[in-house]
Amino acid sequence: MTQPIVVAALYKFVTLEDYVDLREPLLQAMVDNGIKGTLLIAEEGINGTVSGSREGIDGLLAWLKNDPRMIDIDHKESYCDEQPFYRTKVKLKKEIVTLGVEGVDPNKKVGTYVEPQDWNALISDPEVLLIDTRNDYEVAIGTFEGAIDPKTTSFREFPDYIKEHFDPAVHKKVAMFCTGGIRCEKASSYMLGEGFEEVYHLKGGILKYLEEVPQEETKWQGDCFVFDNRVTVRHDLSEGDYDQCHACRTPVSVEDRASEHYVAGISCPHCWDKLSEKTRRSAIDRQKQIELAKARNMPHPIGYNYKQASTEA
Repeated sequence: MTQPIVVAALYKFVTLEDYVDLREPLLQAMVDNGIKGTLLIAEEGINGTVSGSREGIDGLLAWLKNDPRMIDIDHKESYCDEQPFYRTKVKLKKEIVTLGVEGVDPNKKVGTYVEPQDWNALISDPEVLLIDTRNDYEVAIGTFEGAIDPKTTSFREFPDYIKEHFDPAVHKKVAMFCTGGIRCEKASSYMLGEGFEEVYHLKGGILKYLEEVPQEETKWQGDCFVFDNRVTVRHDLSEGDYDQCHACRTPVSVEDRASEHYVAGISCPHCWDKLSEKTRRSAIDRQKQIELAKARNMPHPIGYNYKQASTEA
């Protein structure tokens, strides 16, 4: 029986002054362990989602934890039947999650971590301001009961949203959450710097909550968007019913896919009348490559090195 593919979301805020030198050894460790996906590294730490066999993921984690700075790296796991990534990449970044505000450093100052089993009690407090720190398309798919949607299209918009809508003198208790814990951890550091005194964030994010909190006790509503080809996961972390439009990257529901404006890989109801001709042509060409590869029973063309494969064969 084929073993399921392990999908691991991992991150850690930690000072990595040598992050540039870490890129090639980390990439090689991923290749050696048969890992797909992308890891971001910056002076402030590491972040990303990767996938592979059980042995491969364990091998990569062991390699990372061989560095004392990574010994307690945060990671969550889920499973799927097909490889959710096509490439293996390590990218150098200024920030591992981009807020765009100088001086915000979770390595120096961060809010109070809340374990998943304690989250329901916290957000049931009427005095707690509950903020979803994710982007609008993520929130539309699922969120916690009573959560505020900032309706941001990127994390860079979050600081302005906070300044325009909330006051540290009025909003005494703030709780925040995100997919894996990294975004709200940085948001908590920012808000402490803005004068908010009691700032809480969900440790391990939504994914850890779904993993540890029984469905009959949940305050989560809907699916959770994930940054891989599964698009969303349900409360039991199984793959959801959403797909993703390859033209605009918006998640598309079963209803969206029944629309006359949905063409697999090319357009959806969210973008059919907004795409530039260049983007539309690129989407059409990409879809042709995918369909041709499928017809020939060949691997997905995105991220597959046919020249190398023929050489190895």
